[in-house]
Amino acid sequence: MRPRPPVRGRGIFSGTGLIIMGLTATLLALIFPIWSYADRSGVGTDANVLNAQTVSTSYGPLSALDREFITKVRLAGLWELPAGQEAEQKGTTQAVRTAGQHLVEGHTFLDQRVRDVAAKLGLALPNEPNDQQKQWLATLGAAQGVDYDSKFANILRVAHGKVFSVVAQVRASTQNSLVRTLADDANTTVLDHIEVLEATGYVDWGSLARDLAATPPPSLVGTPPVTLDPAPASPTFRPQPSSSYTLPPPASSPPPAQP
Repeated sequence: MRPRPPVRGRGIFSGTGLIIMGLTATLLALIFPIWSYADRSGVGTDANVLNAQTVSTSYGPLSALDREFITKVRLAGLWELPAGQEAEQKGTTQAVRTAGQHLVEGHTFLDQRVRDVAAKLGLALPNEPNDQQKQWLATLGAAQGVDYDSKFANILRVAHGKVFSVVAQVRASTQNSLVRTLADDANTTVLDHIEVLEATGYVDWGSLARDLAATPPPSLVGTPPVTLDPAPASPTFRPQPSSSYTLPPPASSPPPAQP
């Protein structure tokens, strides 16, 4: 029997085989960059951390930054309200006493708001200032006269400058309706306090810039996830602007003369 002649056009190097190889190579070229990017070390780490720390509520997702903000609002009231009450009594100028009045009224309002928000979200709040805030209160309590006025204006102005950036970050990123309206209220109140503290004439701008520059931005990496307490909330609730809150009148006395 004569051997069968080879059949041309078959095998991997045939026309059909070359087409299949080309299509396979194209598919691999499309898949590889996606796989490579997803596996790249460090890419998307922060986003994954934030997503892992976000919990669902009836008012929208609640992130780790949202929870940190709620805690900071409560802590601010726990020391700035008594600091304002003290300034109303110890301030040697009308501008300092007026700044104290703004602190009292503003944080009385914000504390009511933050406790309401925390209750609706099932979050626990601190009941006393942190160690740094206690030290600030002790420093102010020991000061007298013009030295008190200066320390009051500068300590409170630095603290408000730090929280102001947190309020802006939260307002820009939050998906939670309760946190959004709380951030609006905090923004109005903190800005008012910054203005009346500056109106005292005691703010040391050079020291303020150095203090704020030395403050690192808030980091959420490593923050443990939080389990919310079961607190049923009405999904039909729509937070309303706090139009009933009226800011006190601004400081009317001129700033003290510079030495």
